[in-house]
Amino acid sequence: MFDSNLLPVLCLLGPTAAGKTDFAIELSEKYPFEIISVDSAQVYRQMDIGTAKPDAATLTRAPHALIDIVDPWEHYSVANFLRDADAEISRIHSNGNIPLLAGGTMLYYRGLWDGLSDLPASDPVVRQKLNEFALANGQAALYERLQQVDPESALRIHSNDPQRISRALEVYDITGEPLSRLQRNKTRDHQYNFYNIGLFPHDRKKLHDRIARRFELMLNQGFEQEVHVLMQNDAMHEGLPSMRCVGYRQMWEYLSGSFDRDQMISKGVAATRQLAKRQITWLRGMKNCRMIDPFDSSTWLDDDTLAKWLASAQTCLQSHTDSKRQ
Repeated sequence: MFDSNLLPVLCLLGPTAAGKTDFAIELSEKYPFEIISVDSAQVYRQMDIGTAKPDAATLTRAPHALIDIVDPWEHYSVANFLRDADAEISRIHSNGNIPLLAGGTMLYYRGLWDGLSDLPASDPVVRQKLNEFALANGQAALYERLQQVDPESALRIHSNDPQRISRALEVYDITGEPLSRLQRNKTRDHQYNFYNIGLFPHDRKKLHDRIARRFELMLNQGFEQEVHVLMQNDAMHEGLPSMRCVGYRQMWEYLSGSFDRDQMISKGVAATRQLAKRQITWLRGMKNCRMIDPFDSSTWLDDDTLAKWLASAQTCLQSHTDSKRQ
């Protein structure tokens, strides 16, 4: 059902290496879409190879908003994304086009759809205590504590996701309330009509093979040198959110001498596959999403389906434009 009171936005989401970028570019060249990246790694400058960022020629052909907007030593939150995404969506609508949000950062999508909770800002003292606890007792002990104080969040957060584990415990230590309870109090005005397309690969072996080939390609393109250059900057350290991105953490540890190159490749590919698994699990639980298998052309979106939505979207957009002029 198309709500003509809400402005149209198309979302294209799915696991890493499923082909979202190519599909988004194909759609933008065929229909009046402008692309907004929904990728928490591609926001960082100087992180091109390991994030599978579109190259300069591709970005000239099909510009992506919200790529290369912060330095890798800066923090970029979901709240930052919502602010920037709303601004880009408004700009695209004012151009008479439809925003196409493409990427795999599910927390960004969740914030866009449902809003953010009124959570406390990060406290460096509390965060430092959590980091010291993890160093002394191990990441598994940190996750066990989360299971004790906030079992609901622990079910949603993977045990190998230190950033989200620490944030959930930080919120608990600051407020005395579980993150899961606070997150129920979300507020965001529903101002968009979302049409969601999910790339859901049923052949996991094919996806895993694509992940391994892509990691090998990154290495051939100079991923090791990219991280080496980052490490020379005094503002950089391995605890930054940017260096927790899959591939970067493993490469940093390899270049620091923690393990050899073969182990780095094995760990990097494994971490990327775990990310894809979490994204697929998240996607599986979605409602109001048209699922297509990127490896099975029989499930692809037919032109009539998208054309009907686009016709309604453009009529809606024109109506809003006309009402503003009156």
